[in-house]
Amino acid sequence: MFGASQSSKAQFLDKARQAREERRELKERERAAVQIQALGRRFLCRCRLQREVRLEDFFGANESASSKRSALSIFRIARKLLFVFNHKEDKERFEKLCRCILNSMDVENEPKPDILQDSRLVNLHLTMLVTFTDTSTWKILRGKGETLRPAMNHICANIMGHLNQKGFYSVLQILLTNGLARSRPSLSKGSLTAVFSLALRPVIAAQFSDNLLRSFLIHIMSVPAIMTHLATLTPERLAVIESHELFRKFILFLSREVQCRDVCVCLEGSHTLCLLGNLVFLGSLNDKVLEEETAHFVGVLIHMLSYCQKYVSQKKSNLTHWHPVLGWFSQTVDYGLNESMPLLTKQLQHLWGVHMIRILFSDVLSKKLLENQEIAQLPAQPASPQNSLPMKNLFKRAFQKSASVRNILKPVGGKRVDSAEVQKVCSICVLYQTTLTTLTQIRLQILTGLTYLDDLLPKLWAFICELGPQGGLKLFLECLNNDTEESKRLLAMLMLFCDCSRHLITILDDIEVYEEQISFKLEELVTISSFLNSFVFKMIWDGIVENARGETLELFHSVHGWLMVLYERDCRRRFAPEDHWLRKDLKPSVLFQELDKDKKRAQLLLQYIPHVIPHKNRVLLFRNMVTKEKEKLGLVETSSASPHVTHITIRRSRMLEDGYEQLRQLSQNAMKGVIRVKFVNDLGVDEAGIDQDGVFKEFLEEIIKKVFDPALNLFKTTSGDERLYPSPTSYIHENYLQLFEFVGKMLGKAVYEGIVVDVPFASFFLSQLLGHHHSVFYSSVDELPSLDSEFYKNLTSIKRYDGDISDLGLTLSYDEDVMGQLVCHELVPGGKTIPVTNENKISYIHLMAHFRMHTQIKSQTAALISGFRSIIKPEWIRMFSAPELQRLISGDNAEIDLEDLKKHTVYYGGFHGSHRVIIWLWDILANDFSPEERAMFLKFVTSCSRPPLLGFAYLKPPFSIRCVEVSDDQDTGDTLGSVLRGFFTIRKKEPGGRLPTSSTCFNLLKLPNYSKKSILREKLRYAISMNTGFELS
Repeated sequence: MFGASQSSKAQFLDKARQAREERRELKERERAAVQIQALGRRFLCRCRLQREVRLEDFFGANESASSKRSALSIFRIARKLLFVFNHKEDKERFEKLCRCILNSMDVENEPKPDILQDSRLVNLHLTMLVTFTDTSTWKILRGKGETLRPAMNHICANIMGHLNQKGFYSVLQILLTNGLARSRPSLSKGSLTAVFSLALRPVIAAQFSDNLLRSFLIHIMSVPAIMTHLATLTPERLAVIESHELFRKFILFLSREVQCRDVCVCLEGSHTLCLLGNLVFLGSLNDKVLEEETAHFVGVLIHMLSYCQKYVSQKKSNLTHWHPVLGWFSQTVDYGLNESMPLLTKQLQHLWGVHMIRILFSDVLSKKLLENQEIAQLPAQPASPQNSLPMKNLFKRAFQKSASVRNILKPVGGKRVDSAEVQKVCSICVLYQTTLTTLTQIRLQILTGLTYLDDLLPKLWAFICELGPQGGLKLFLECLNNDTEESKRLLAMLMLFCDCSRHLITILDDIEVYEEQISFKLEELVTISSFLNSFVFKMIWDGIVENARGETLELFHSVHGWLMVLYERDCRRRFAPEDHWLRKDLKPSVLFQELDKDKKRAQLLLQYIPHVIPHKNRVLLFRNMVTKEKEKLGLVETSSASPHVTHITIRRSRMLEDGYEQLRQLSQNAMKGVIRVKFVNDLGVDEAGIDQDGVFKEFLEEIIKKVFDPALNLFKTTSGDERLYPSPTSYIHENYLQLFEFVGKMLGKAVYEGIVVDVPFASFFLSQLLGHHHSVFYSSVDELPSLDSEFYKNLTSIKRYDGDISDLGLTLSYDEDVMGQLVCHELVPGGKTIPVTNENKISYIHLMAHFRMHTQIKSQTAALISGFRSIIKPEWIRMFSAPELQRLISGDNAEIDLEDLKKHTVYYGGFHGSHRVIIWLWDILANDFSPEERAMFLKFVTSCSRPPLLGFAYLKPPFSIRCVEVSDDQDTGDTLGSVLRGFFTIRKKEPGGRLPTSSTCFNLLKLPNYSKKSILREKLRYAISMNTGFELS
C-alpha cells in the first residue's frame, strides 16, 4: 500500500517539474524572438539610415571642399561620415573632410606634392597628422581660446599615444624607406619635414623616455642615410636635433649594452649598418658632444660593428647573401636598400675622414715629434667624407717634404698600460680594426682614410714605443700569452698600426720612401722592421702560431704582412744594414734537425720568415731537398742499383731544335734523372768525348745561351741594365708556348743539378717566377723600374702632375709599335675612349704597369713557369727573395775567393800545387788581374763569371787545370811521358806561341807549360779577353 502511494507521488512531482521547465523555455523563446526581432529591426533601420545618409550631399553641391566652414558644421559632417564610413567607398569624402578641417583651422604649411604614387593623399594625411599632434597652428586657441590650450595639448598627446599603439612608427619607416632608399629621393622637402616632425613629437612629448628613444632609433634612425637627406633637403630639422641634444641622448641610450643589443637584434645587419651610418654622420656635425662622449661613442660603434661582424662570412655558401658593404653576409639582406648604399658609404666615410680622426686620435696627434719646431698642422677639414677629396690632393700633400728634422722613434717604455689615455687610444684602435674586418668591401677606402694624415702613424708608433716598462716588443709578447680584455685591446692597436702602415708603404713609390721619407724616416723603418721580425719569430718559435685561431691568427697575418712588405722593399732597394734580417739566436743546425724531425715550428719558420736564416744555409737546405728527392726517385748511384739514363743525340748545328724535339717529350722524372748527350757533326759522325755530366753541362749551357739570345726574340732585354724577360712579340715563333715551357724545364734542370748559368733576369720576372705577383701586397708600379726606368719616371710624373691631367689627352690605352705597325692595347674594355683624368690617373698608372709587366707576356710567363715548376717545386724556392733566386741561378755576385778556388782545384798532366806555372798562375790572378779580369777568367773556364753560391767545393765537375803540350786538335790526353815532362817542367818545344784553352763542360783549364811568368800573364789575359775556350776535349 505504501509502495503504490510513494510511486504516484514521485510521478506527480516529476510532471510538475517538467511543466515548469516547459514554461521557462517558452518564456526564453519569446524573449529571444523579441531580441532577434529588435536586432533585426535595428540592423535594417541602420542600413536604411546609412543608405539615406550616404545619398545625402555632405558638403553641398555648390560648395567646394576648400571653402571655410564653422566648427559645428564640420563636426556634423564628420559625425555623419564616420557613421557610414567605408574605406573603399569613402576615400574622396574623407579627403574632402580633411581639407575642410585644415581650411577651417587656417593651416598654411601643407607640403608640396611629390612624385610618389598617391602622393596627394599622402601629403594630405601628413598635414592632418601634423596639425592634430600640435596645437601651435590652431586658430581657435588664439586670443581668448588660450585657456583651452592645456586641454587641447592633452588631446594631441592622446592622439599621439593612440597612433603609437597602432604601429605609427612602422608606417613612417615604410614611408621614409620607400621615399628615400633610392638613388634619387622621391620625398619633397615638405613631406620629409612633416614625417620627421611627426616622428620626433612623441619622443619630445615623452621627455625622451627609453621606450620612445628605442622606437625612434629602430624605425626612423635606421632609414638609410636619412640624416644626409635631412641635411640636404631640410637642414632646419638637423638644428632641432642639435637643440635637443638628440645625438648625445642616442649615444647614452645605446651605451647600455643590453639596450644596444636589443636594438641591433631588432634591426638585423643591414639596418644596423644604416643606423650606424646615421649616427656617424650626426657625430661629424657635433664636435662638442663627440669630444665629451668619445668613450661612449666609440663603445657604441664597436658593439654595433661587432654585431654585424658575427654574420660577415669569408666566402659564398648556401646560407650567405651578398651585401655591397659587408660582403658575404649570413643574415637576410634587404636588397631594396642597395640603391642607397653609395649614400650610406659616404656617411660611413666620415668615420675615417680627417675631421673625425683628429678628434678621436687627439691624444696621439698632440704628441711632438720635431726637435726644433712644431708639426705643421693641416687646416681643419669640413665634415665632408675623406674619399670625396680629389686623389691628387692626397699625393700632392704627400710629396711636400718637410725641412724639419725629428727624433728617430725607438722603443723607450715608461707609460702604464692601465692609464686612461692608453685605454682610450686602445678603444679607438679596436673601433677602426673592427671597422676594417666588418666593412670588407670598402676596406681599402678605410685604410686610405686612416693613412691620409702624414703624422698619425709615426705618432702612433711613438705611442707604442712608450708602452710598458721597456717599450714595445716585450709588452706585446706578454699580451699574446694573456687572454685578458686589456691584452686584446693592446694587440688590436698593434694590428691597426701594421695594417695601416703596410697600406701606406704599398702605395708609396721609391722616391716617397727613400728620398722624401713620407711619414717614416728610413731609420724608423729599420727599427720597426727589427721589432716586427722579432715579434713574428717569437710567435712562430714559441709555438703560438701552431695553435692560433681567430684574432691571434689575424694578428699574425697582419704583422707578418707588414714585415714582408718592408723585407721585399729592402730586397729591391736596401735601407737596412747588412744581416739586419737574420736571427743571431737561431742556430741553423738546430733548425735543420727540427726540419728532419718534421717539427711544426721549423716548417712554419721556413714558410713565413725564411730570411732569418743565413742565405748560404738556405741554399744548403735547398740542395738537401733536391738530394732527398733524387734518392726517393732512385736517381742516385748506389751499390745495389744504378739510375736510369736517358741518351740523346744532338747535332751541333741544330742544337736547339734537336734538344727541343728529344727532351720535350720526356716525363717529369726522366727530366730530373741522368741525361747523357752525344754530339754528332752534320755528317752524322760522333764527336770525341765521353759524357760524364760534362758534355751535358756544355749542352745545357749552349741551349740556354741560344734561347736567351735577344736576337732569337724569345726573350728581350730591359732598357738600361739589359736584363732578360719574355719578349711580348715572341708569338711570331711557331709553338712559342711549348718553346717557353721547354726553356723553363732547361732552366729548372740547371738549378736542379746545381749548374750555374750566366742569365741575368729582370727583377719583376724573378718575382713572377717566385709567385709574388699573386700576393695582395704586390704592386706592379714598384717593380716597373726593373723593366723600363724611363717609362717609370714618365708614369710617376703623371702622378705628380698638379694641373688638369686631361689636358695631356691620354686615354686608358697603350699604343705600341709592333714590327712597324701601331697597335692600340686597351687597358680596360673601351679604354681608348675613356680619358685619363685627375680622378682615375692612379688607376691608369697601375693599369699601365700591370699591362707592360704582366698582361703583355702573361701566356709566355705562365708557360715558362709551368716548365720550371715541373722540375723545381714552388715551395723549394719560396724561401728565396728575387735577388737570391738570381744568385741561385747564376751564382754568387760576391768577389771570387781565390783561396777557396785554389783549395778545391784538381791538377792533371803533371801539374801540382807547388808547380812553378801554377804558383805563377795564382800570383797573377791575385795581384795582376783586376776583379773584372778574374771574373772573365772564371767565365773562360766554367762559362759563368760568378762563383758557386756555396763555394767552389760545390762546383760540379770540380775546377781543374791540366798541363798540355800540343794544340787541342792534336791532344790525345795524358800519357805517362807527358805527365812526367809536366811534373819535371821538361818541354818538348817552347809553347810561347800557344794560348791557354778550356773545356767549360768539364770546368777544365788547359795550360801550356810556359817558361816565363810574363808570357803566362800575357797569353792568359789575351785568351780570356778573346774568349778562345769552349772547345770540346
